[in-house]
Amino acid sequence: MRNRWMLTAVFALGVGLLAGCGANGNTANNGAAADNTTPAPQTNTAQEATPSATEIKELKVSFVPSKDPDQIITATDPLKDLLKEQLATEGYNVETVTIDVGTTYEAVGEALTAGTTDIGFIPGGTYALYDDGADVILTATRAGLSNDSDNPKDWNDNKPTAPTDKQATYYRSIAIAGPTDKGKELAAKVNAGESLTWEDLDSANWAVMSTSSSAGYIYPTLWLQKNYDKSITDLKHVVTSDSYGSSFARLAAGQVDIIVAFADARRDYEEKWTTEFSRSASIWDETNVIGVTEGIYNDTISVSKNSSLMDDQFKSALQKAFIAIAQTDKGKEVIAVYSHEGYQEAKSSDYDNERKAQELIKSQKQ
Repeated sequence: MRNRWMLTAVFALGVGLLAGCGANGNTANNGAAADNTTPAPQTNTAQEATPSATEIKELKVSFVPSKDPDQIITATDPLKDLLKEQLATEGYNVETVTIDVGTTYEAVGEALTAGTTDIGFIPGGTYALYDDGADVILTATRAGLSNDSDNPKDWNDNKPTAPTDKQATYYRSIAIAGPTDKGKELAAKVNAGESLTWEDLDSANWAVMSTSSSAGYIYPTLWLQKNYDKSITDLKHVVTSDSYGSSFARLAAGQVDIIVAFADARRDYEEKWTTEFSRSASIWDETNVIGVTEGIYNDTISVSKNSSLMDDQFKSALQKAFIAIAQTDKGKEVIAVYSHEGYQEAKSSDYDNERKAQELIKSQKQ
């Protein structure tokens, strides 16, 4: 009787265990138990499954033409694979990355606004103009320079300008006088410690960049406004260059007396000055700084507000990807084309001074 009771209890316990498995909904284990095989260990598939990557067919990247477009295209070509590889680690599989150089700074801003490009490497001034259609996600960092004075004579006394180990979040624009008689006249006056007059500047031939270029137009205009209560539009003799290379070519050929450019631009064109531009003496011997602007917040990597790809998650992935790329040897070679050395996360308010500059430019045009 006792043995019969124990057999009944064991049988009931076994049924209870099977019922427990059924209550957990593990039908595969129920089937295994029925076949008298050892049940497979349970796994929490919701926690352990690898999330599927987001597939992106094409990611479009545009650069402003601050240097020769062919040079930019060649230098940035490795970015295609670097960006695909890095975004893959962030959960995005990009089939194709395409790179182009806008015909003007404005063309890249308009492409971001229209959503016909996804990412733009643009100056702060261009971003400020087009922030209705673009979001800034990163600010570039650059090597500081051996010259940072607001007195042009200091730059000429301490030539050549050289990079330092210190990272800088801003740069300056400088007005550079060339080897023409007028250029030499203005440089001699500055180097003698004399102040240039408006008449001195207005009698010279100038080359500037498009109106959204921070170093090539906006900040030189602010400099003129601050020191002479005038603007670039008040100068009698001005031409607009499509790139800084064009400006330096004009300066070397004697077509203009003054150009405006970012502070280390002469370093970029030092070799071309005596080769492609056919000058016999070095760029440091034949050019002088005659004006220095206030600091300009560095270039941006901005994204289109109207791109179908952009959401907060993807913008965060892009931030991480570009920061990581800039820390690799190949990445450093790519971003060196713009004298960038790294990136840090940016916010819209970083460029409030650029907006003020743009408002001043607009008011002077009206």
